[in-house]
Amino acid sequence: MKRKTDNFSKFYNKKNNAAIKEAFRQEKKAAKKERKQSIDRYFDERRKNRNTIEKTAGRAPEKPVVSRKTGTTIPAPSAAATALEQLPLNKYIAHSGICSRRDAAGLVRDGKVTVNGQLITEPGTKVVPSDTVKVNGKKITISHNFVYILLNKPKDYITTADDPQGRRTVLDLVRRATSERVFPVGRLDRNTSGVLLLTNDGDLAQKLAHPSHEIKKVYHVVLDKPLTHADFEKVAAGDVALEDGAAHVDAIAYADPKDRTQIGLEIHSGRNRIVRRIFEHLGYDVRGLDRVMYAGLTKKNVQRGKWRLLSEKEIRVLKYLNSSIRGSSAPAKEWAAAQAAPSAKRPRAPKRHRPKPSRPD
Repeated sequence: MKRKTDNFSKFYNKKNNAAIKEAFRQEKKAAKKERKQSIDRYFDERRKNRNTIEKTAGRAPEKPVVSRKTGTTIPAPSAAATALEQLPLNKYIAHSGICSRRDAAGLVRDGKVTVNGQLITEPGTKVVPSDTVKVNGKKITISHNFVYILLNKPKDYITTADDPQGRRTVLDLVRRATSERVFPVGRLDRNTSGVLLLTNDGDLAQKLAHPSHEIKKVYHVVLDKPLTHADFEKVAAGDVALEDGAAHVDAIAYADPKDRTQIGLEIHSGRNRIVRRIFEHLGYDVRGLDRVMYAGLTKKNVQRGKWRLLSEKEIRVLKYLNSSIRGSSAPAKEWAAAQAAPSAKRPRAPKRHRPKPSRPD
């Protein structure tokens, strides 16, 4: 339909599909250029550091330092330590792709880490890439090739890097995905299926697993009997008192109005088996539990037991824009709408006197 006047044509210039695709290509091109520049800067810094090391190689070695807290001897930094960027030991271990920074700190405190042949028990001990770091007697090195894998986990697989009992683990499903050592972010029970993220980026794993970020998860729950309206209200209002405190959910909905045994639940708590314990406390048996969304990532177009690599845009969202995921109710509303649930209900969130995080200028 043609307009009678052209006075507002400059405000009605709607983009066509070709323009949208071109904008997407330009965005991807800019991201690749930014990545290439960061890699070039990294190698330029290494070349500068190497030149500085060669100039300072003739200096006398520094003496070892004795820790005041534990009395252990911390190895003296080499001549390269003044030129190269030093890292805390737990961060160094996390960058090697073994585990997250929090788990790495536990390994150090348990006495399973040595630096240059000496046992270290303080996670904050500074090390440099030239140091020899061993965990459980195996030498580790920093990995700069980060990998991010989304797995649609099936049942009967353990969410761990290694199982002493020889059971199947999630790493058995992604062995062909990469040659890097990756580990799962968070945990899913053996009988729980759905979205699981695996990576060797320890900083990202720490960020996603930390409770302060309140990362949203959406679950599809199948019960042994229909969920009554009274119990529905209890879960929505956060009136389910467990042994480790009250269980608060962000949203709850009937996935199928004709079958009230199927429930959609959105929650940000990372407590152990929290979803199963909520319904078991009310007298229900959880027959099926599937995580359909984690931190904005879904299992769309990923079959059970299969995996895919995250796109550059998804990685940027997880690293820098995860604050938009925190506190958002969009995932639950979208999932409930997709399941055609007319009785979705938002719970009454408890009042929290928590200071709002300041936005960067």
